[in-house]
Amino acid sequence: MAWDEWERLKADAAARGSTGMRLNHVPTDPGGSGTGDLKSDRKAWTQAGADTKGLQDDIAKALGKLDDGQSGLGDASGVQSAAAQKELYASWKKYVGDVKGRCGELGGLLERSGHDLAMSDAEVKAELDRISAEYHDTEAVGGDPKGR
Repeated sequence: MAWDEWERLKADAAARGSTGMRLNHVPTDPGGSGTGDLKSDRKAWTQAGADTKGLQDDIAKALGKLDDGQSGLGDASGVQSAAAQKELYASWKKYVGDVKGRCGELGGLLERSGHDLAMSDAEVKAELDRISAEYHDTEAVGGDPKGR
C-alpha cells in the first residue's frame, strides 16, 4: 500500500512539473541565464590562492631588478633628472611592494576560502574590503597641470 501511495505522489509531482529552487532574497530572474548547477570546487579555490600567492616570487624578482637598476646612480644633488629618477624609484618600489603584499593577502584569503568553504559571502566581502583598504591604490599623478 505504501508503494502505491509513493507511486501516486511521484506521478502527481511529475505532472506538476519542476518548479526549481527559489531563494526568498533573490529575484526570480536576476538577469542571468544560469543553469541552476552552481558548484564550488575546493581544489580550484585553493589553486587560485596558491597561484595568486605565487605571484609574490615574480614580484620579488622584479623588485630586485628595480634595486639593481638603481645602484650606481650616485649622488643626485645638482642633477634634476637624477633627483626625479630617485623619487620615481621610491614611488615604484613602494607600489610594487604593495602589489606583492596584496597578492599574498588575497592568495591567503582564496586558499582559506577553498580549504573549508565555510566563509559566507559577507565574510569574504569583508576580507576583500579590508585588503582593499590596506593596499589602496595611489592617486594618479600624470597629466596634472598643477595650476598652469
